[in-house]
Amino acid sequence: MIEILEEILNRIPNKEKISDMEFEGANIVLYTKDKEFFLNNNGTIKDIVNQIKKRVELRPDPSITLDQEKAEDIIRKIVPAEAGTLTLLFDPQRSRVIIEAEKPGIAIGKQGEILKEIRKKTLWVPVVRRTPAIRSKIVEDIRKVLYENNDYRKKFLNKVGERVYKGWTRNKQNEWVRISFLGGARQVGRSCLFLQTPESRVLLDCGVNVAVTNPQEAYPFLDSPEFNISQLDAIIISHSHLDHAGFVPYLFKMGFKGPVYTTAPVRDVMALLQLDYSSVAQKEGKDPLYSSNDIKEMVKHTICLDYEEVTDITPDIRLTLYPAGHTIGSAMIHLHIGNGLHNLLYTGDIKFIRTRLLEPASTEFPRLETLIIESTYGGKDNMLPPRRESEELIINSIKKTIENEGKVLMPVLGVGRSQEVLLVIEDAIKNNLLPEIPIYIDGMVWDMTAIHTAYPDFLNRNIRKSIFHKDKNPFLSPIFKRIGSQKERMQAIEGKQPCVIVATSGMLVGGASVEYLRNLAENSKNTLIFTCYQGVGSLGSKIQQGEKEVMVESFTSSKQEPLKIKMDIVTVEGFTGHCGRRELLNFVNTLNPSPKKIITNHGENSRCLDLASALHKLKKIETCSPKNLEVIRIK
Repeated sequence: MIEILEEILNRIPNKEKISDMEFEGANIVLYTKDKEFFLNNNGTIKDIVNQIKKRVELRPDPSITLDQEKAEDIIRKIVPAEAGTLTLLFDPQRSRVIIEAEKPGIAIGKQGEILKEIRKKTLWVPVVRRTPAIRSKIVEDIRKVLYENNDYRKKFLNKVGERVYKGWTRNKQNEWVRISFLGGARQVGRSCLFLQTPESRVLLDCGVNVAVTNPQEAYPFLDSPEFNISQLDAIIISHSHLDHAGFVPYLFKMGFKGPVYTTAPVRDVMALLQLDYSSVAQKEGKDPLYSSNDIKEMVKHTICLDYEEVTDITPDIRLTLYPAGHTIGSAMIHLHIGNGLHNLLYTGDIKFIRTRLLEPASTEFPRLETLIIESTYGGKDNMLPPRRESEELIINSIKKTIENEGKVLMPVLGVGRSQEVLLVIEDAIKNNLLPEIPIYIDGMVWDMTAIHTAYPDFLNRNIRKSIFHKDKNPFLSPIFKRIGSQKERMQAIEGKQPCVIVATSGMLVGGASVEYLRNLAENSKNTLIFTCYQGVGSLGSKIQQGEKEVMVESFTSSKQEPLKIKMDIVTVEGFTGHCGRRELLNFVNTLNPSPKKIITNHGENSRCLDLASALHKLKKIETCSPKNLEVIRIK
């Protein structure tokens, strides 16, 4: 028996009451066939948690839980009708029942009294979730994958726990920590950092560069000598965008079977983006990098964490995710390495102001020695305008186009900026700043918005309150019209009424936005509004830089055709989900504790170097800006 399980068992007065013990990742689960002990253990489990400082949960042995049909009947009688429509999902391998309710607070009851009654009468462990305001097929599909693979998940999570708690398995020599930059160093795209200690091998992000087609420039350098997929312990994903998560399913295609750590909304969103990435490749007649089965494998191996939930991921690395303010569920990755040896913060992409959708990036940490920070807008000239000015520019551009009887195309990333855009437009119409016109939503934007309503706890308090009330939920506004077919798409394009079209992809690299561009670009009454970063080499970047004729793939074939750009072009830089130069400096200045070393990445060459130089002068500490394939020893 692994040492920690034996220690826990020795702390229980009546050991015979425990029928089984196993790991769920770094958490420890005890099972009992004793009904009374399950319902009331007189604080035994709480005392153990306080003593060993690990999560320990007591559950009923599956053999004593009530028959599922009878349990469902009892639960539906116990939960008040005011909780709304209930959806029940049983997890028999772990003796849990997931209860989805429109009003979860009512389903829980005062001080959890309803949950206690369910436990007592059914001997199932109830877990209550909020029913999403908008139905999401991807959320349903992911839950289906997890449900259908319950047996596998149970074994997998136990195996992860064994790796964490068995102690050192490799040679423990002098302690050291080093980072290899396998992508995203002095560039935006294919972010991938490889963390090594004598004991552990962990990837921080693993993305693709969607703006280029050359495999040498599109994918991380996983053929570097130090990387061996068979020795990889874990992957940690900061957020869902393809340049940070788009390559992960390929690792499962290549045989990786370890854990992927992230937040629940990031898991759902990145799966949807990866499916779309493969689908676009197929439509363009290319071989997809991976299949839907590889994405399912990733989902099966994902372990979701809440913000500030501390978990061990290897014997010498402890992980905590903190809000990053970039997109829903986006997280900064804080790693406590060794027994107090070193503390590292990798920001991923961050936003250090409160937006309509999210709270700003966190700045308080227990310990911090090394900071790895993004530099997307880190150049000395990257002073972004205030968010209010950016919102006014969007509203005024739409208003001008409406007056010209034109149409507005807004190519967006499916997650983050698109929902911000919807909130700005909905608020402007509600306050009579814009006339009530249809806002067409195409591509993944609708599914992404549905995911936002499924995870309101990851949003800021204002929008969270709105989502909790159907009549105030801005995403349910009748102005939003979902495009679900080619016929509806053409009706939006050919209709005489002015409108706004919000469509993916944000860089005009595949996706529905390219088709709209093909149909709207040559009419000077129309407007193209960019609200997100345009990757170097992308079609969006070329148009943004002023090219008046571009090559666009034909709708009927894969041949490239010339397209004249006559529509008005508007770039709204201050609407980005990244920090501008001033925000980045404020973020570093506000960090508590202050780092002793700063590494800049995820930015064009000059911007990474500019930010590193500025931070060195500001903080009087060591800074650097590595290139791809450089290895830095941070301890």
